[in-house]
Amino acid sequence: METKEKVLETLQQADKPLKGAEIAELSGIEKKDVDKAIKSLKTEGLIESPKRCFYTTK
Repeated sequence: METKEKVLETLQQADKPLKGAEIAELSGIEKKDVDKAIKSLKTEGLIESPKRCFYTTK
């Protein structure tokens, strides 16, 4: 599974917005890779940031 897909799946399963570090911990992916995936997913419009440093699916 691609990193972006894993990050998106982790966010979909969460019941609240998550920080990058929380996504990394839950998905088992390094935080730097999570940060890259988050940036890409935001550009694609698949996730949003309801408040600074927290992310959730649209």
